Amino acid sequence: MMEISTDPALPFALGIVLAWLAGVRVYLTLFGVGVAAHFGWMELPQSLALAQSPWVLGVCAAMALIEFATDKIPGVDSIWDLVHTLVRIPAGAFLEASMTGMVLGAAVATLSHGLKSGTRVLINTSPEPASNWTASLAEDGLVVAAFWLAVVHPGLALLLLVVATLAFIAMIVFLYRLMRRVARRLRSAEA
Repeated sequence: MMEISTDPALPFALGIVLAWLAGVRVYLTLFGVGVAAHFGWMELPQSLALAQSPWVLGVCAAMALIEFATDKIPGVDSIWDLVHTLVRIPAGAFLEASMTGMVLGAAVATLSHGLKSGTRVLINTSPEPASNWTASLAEDGLVVAAFWLAVVHPGLALLLLVVATLAFIAMIVFLYRLMRRVARRLRSAEA
């Protein structure tokens, strides 16, 4: 069993990673927390003990499956993201605060949620569905892999998510500039 260390850096890293993941896939993250605790892979603080409940696990699993399907549909995924701003950010804050007693999690969840939503808005302008499916599956894989890594090596998971965040920001900037260039060329071709 991985116990929450008395070293303040490990729970801090784990809390930040969980908040970041909640900003991308809140139900999958909560399901992972509950499953990890249920199987003894990590010890949860008392404030998160409810995550192990069969009811919470069932609801989170069902919602994760709905989110998995919904997130693959261009346009619908953006509406889902908009509505889930009200869920992801408080969940990220709660997960992080439960681990370390801080409230940095809301900012971290807001950042990852904003990057995910911003990237999706740009990707949804593409007429083909492959880019949307690819981005969604990459997000699914990122959350599962980062969660596993956070349970085993929270510090390394935090470092990799910082790198992923920087990559997301660079991708959004690149896509935005590309779209502006294409739009300018289309306007000049029409003139």
